[in-house]
Amino acid sequence: MTAALTRGRVVHVTTTDISLALLLGPQLRAFAAAGYEVIGASAPGPWAGQLGEWGIEHRPLKHATRSMAPLRDVAAMRELVSLFRELQPDIVHTHNPKPGVYGRLAARIARVPVTVNTVHGLYALPTDPWPKRAVVYTLERIAASCSQAELLQNAEDVPVLRRLRIPAARLHLLGNGIDLQRFDAGRVEPARVEVLRKEMGAERGDVVCGIVGRLVWEKGYREVFDAARRLRERVPRLRFAIIGPFDDDKADAVSRDDIAQAEAAGNIRFLGMRDDVDELYAAMDCYALASYREGFPRSAMEAAASGLPIVATDIRGCRQVVDHERTGLLVPPRSAGGLATAIERLASDASLRATMGTAAKAKARREFDQAHVIDTTLTVYDRLLNERGRR
Repeated sequence: MTAALTRGRVVHVTTTDISLALLLGPQLRAFAAAGYEVIGASAPGPWAGQLGEWGIEHRPLKHATRSMAPLRDVAAMRELVSLFRELQPDIVHTHNPKPGVYGRLAARIARVPVTVNTVHGLYALPTDPWPKRAVVYTLERIAASCSQAELLQNAEDVPVLRRLRIPAARLHLLGNGIDLQRFDAGRVEPARVEVLRKEMGAERGDVVCGIVGRLVWEKGYREVFDAARRLRERVPRLRFAIIGPFDDDKADAVSRDDIAQAEAAGNIRFLGMRDDVDELYAAMDCYALASYREGFPRSAMEAAASGLPIVATDIRGCRQVVDHERTGLLVPPRSAGGLATAIERLASDASLRATMGTAAKAKARREFDQAHVIDTTLTVYDRLLNERGRR
């Protein structure tokens, strides 16, 4: 047996390759360094090459999609059953929402020894209409019966799964983490910061509020655009910088025309998809996240680690990142007025930004280290493999 196989073969299943590379990349590399053979399975895309450079094999799923397409989801599940029977992995690790359901079912059908699922935030919230909750929670309960471990990023999801009668022994609070060294604004040279601020449309003395995330309305962009319009006259030195990819597969995608109209207001600059987002945080003065639904938002953790005060909606996930009135401000979701008021408060008070930014960075150092996530996952892998005599 080769060194790469001393601990076992693990297949991580997501919808898209960008999730494997950007969201899970550090974890996948750490699992490989720990002795696992790591394989990623998702829809094909441009990020598969990056996985290959890291030595992680990628298997394309031609039917995987982010859009609502039940027939394609069934086809994707069949693809996974065939793939698991071919690869005979020791562990299948799925990531919700959709792959977390059909991936766990496929692993059970293919008789994979160990199935682990990461709950990145249940797709239904306690405040959602009951028909949505009934569908989501029923699917979650069925799929969870096919796994040996459920790794939950957010503590608020634990009581929900307990009410679904998922055994407590299967539930593990994972949290979420980032590369704290990468998101250290102090390592970015001042000259580079000035260049990036110019890209954001900021002159000396301007205040930049950054937003990083996929361009879908669920991320609160409607409220961001509205808040920017309200603040254009009230805070004339305020600039908004939006970084993120279009997501045309989603029904609530923000269009290019929407972005053009927002930019026409004059105080918003769209930078698109960037691979230097760690440096871009260093060029911001504050950060905003106006999402309606989050599990444990990575961008907010990155902003906090970069020493930025954060304005975020008072929802699951954001509450775990932002300590209200200490590391930032929490505002009601879907409230452009509340968002505007909080951003104006930060933009108008440099001392408050500095105090909250320092506290945000300290919180990130204490709570958002990805090493904890990696260690917890490896511990679960080893325990489950030992229980099944697969080591």
